[in-house]
Order: sequence, then structure tokens, then C-alpha cells
Amino acid sequence: MFQKDLLKWYDKNARPLIFREKKEAYSIWISEIMAQQTRIEAMLPYYKRFIQKYPDIQSLSQADDDDLTKLWQGLGYYNRVRNMKKCAIDCMERYQGKLPKTKAELKKLPGIGDYTAGAIASIAYDEKVSAVDGNVIRVFSRLYNITEDVKQTKVRKKIEQLVEASLADPVSRYNQALMELGALVCIPKNPRCAACPIQKDCKAYLEGDPSKLPVQPKKKERRKEDKTYYVLVCKDKIHLVQRPKTGLLSGLYGFDEQKPEHIVKQVELKEHIHVFSHVEWIMKGYLCEVDSMSENFYSIDQIHEQFSIPSAFLPFLKQTERYIKENQICQKL
Repeated sequence: MFQKDLLKWYDKNARPLIFREKKEAYSIWISEIMAQQTRIEAMLPYYKRFIQKYPDIQSLSQADDDDLTKLWQGLGYYNRVRNMKKCAIDCMERYQGKLPKTKAELKKLPGIGDYTAGAIASIAYDEKVSAVDGNVIRVFSRLYNITEDVKQTKVRKKIEQLVEASLADPVSRYNQALMELGALVCIPKNPRCAACPIQKDCKAYLEGDPSKLPVQPKKKERRKEDKTYYVLVCKDKIHLVQRPKTGLLSGLYGFDEQKPEHIVKQVELKEHIHVFSHVEWIMKGYLCEVDSMSENFYSIDQIHEQFSIPSAFLPFLKQTERYIKENQICQKL
């Protein structure tokens, strides 16, 4: 069986990641949520800042929403961090300020799905359960040369059953070894089969072509939406608008969608495209100098220090910053 070879490889090749230093459920949870849709290397600085600001469930449950999203800025998919706070509140109310110890109980919490629950329960608490993410699906589809669409429910269940049947002790290291193998060796394109510790057990390597697996349906073409925003500037301050509580980028800060009535000067900003998972925004922007200031106008320093500006709006913000500095409009108005 391949488990012994895999664990031996993991002992020698595991990356020295900060959240692996101790088997602590909170740090494992934070790292797993951050790693969704984000490379480990890219999320590490965010992880360090987050743990420093919110070192435990109690501090996270009491976090200010704007502070929380500001700290998350750059990671995207902001619902993740909102659910983390909800989860922390639940843990304070129902589990004495701790994450529950079983996969079944963890799955009842906001934002914790099957994989994350399995990762926390097995790595932190040594519960003998699986943690099946994209890396593990890829490894097992190749290991067993599964040529069916892995997005199909029956195929996914088949892989999950194979993973469950393969579980080896210590399960915390075994599950991490599977994840690490998928991240470092059994990668999506050009898998590094020559460096694979379980090559001799891999049916796709022996019988087929590992690079063609896993089989997945073609992604649907993203729909395109035209968006126009107006960046209102008065003196050296910029107007921000908090977005609705539902929909894309909900609750975050951006710019006006309605053109102001009284404009001193209008400058067209460079158009750009922002890509979400299922939609593309074709974004036009206009910098509008106005001669009066209502509420919600902020200096550039205030914006950077206090507000979470989604990456969709950052190109307009950067162009506006340059305009303010180059034209010194605070002296003109």
C-alpha cells in the first residue's frame, strides 16, 4: 500500500508552514479558510496579520466588521471572513469559545463545509475522518485512473469513499501528506511524476496519462456586465459609498453609480475589466470634481487606513490618487 511511502515522503518534504507548528484548531481553521481560492504562499502574510489581530475565537467574535474586511482586503471572496465571525459567535454561544472536536459538529457551523471540517477534526483533534479538497480529488483520480467527470455527485462520492478507506495513522499527518502531494507534486498541469513517492501505485501513471486527469466539464463562459462609476472628489477628499448588504462585494466600499448634478470638472478614467468566478465587469469610470462636500468624503490616508476597497475599484482609486497629487486640487478649490 502507498500510505507508508507517502508518510515517509511527507516527513522529508513538508513545507515548514507557520500554522503547522502546533496542532491548534483555531489556527488550522483560519489557515484553511484563507487558503480557499488563494495560494498558500500568497496568504501567509495575511494569516500572520490576522492571527496577531485576532488570536482567538473570542477576539474574532467581537471584531468590528469594517476592521475585519479591511484586514481581509486582497484575499477576495469576503463572505468567507463574514462567516468566520458568525462561526466565532456560534462557538462562543454553543461551544464555550472553542471549535467542536468532530467533523459532524464542525459542519454545522457557518462557513465550514465538509473539507474544512475534516481538516480541522483530523489535524487538530486526530479524528479519523477524511478531508477531501481539490488536491486530494486530483491525487485519487490519478491514483485510481478515474476517467469520469469528478464534478458528478456519484464520482465525487466514489472518490470520497476511496479516501475514507485509505485513511492511515497518524491521520493528521496522512491527510496533510495527501494535500501536500497534490500541492507540490501531483499538480494540475505537468505533474511531477518522477518525484512522486507513490508512482508505483498510480494507475494513471502505469496505464494512462496523469496530466489528462481529473476529468472535469468545460467551464461555462462568464457573463459580461457593463458598469459605470463616478469617483467624486472635493478638495483632496474622495467620496465612498458602502455597497448593499447583498450581492457581489456586499457591504464593502466603492464609488457612486449615479452621476452628480454639479460637476466642476470631469476626467475619464482608464477602463478596465474585473473578473469574478462567474461574471466579468467591464468597468468605465469618471473622476468628477465637485465644489461641495457632503458626508462620506475621506482623505487618501483615511481610505487606506480604515476602509476595505475591493480590487475591482482599486484601479480607479489609484488613478484618482495620482490626479489629486499631480493637480494639487486641494489648493484650487
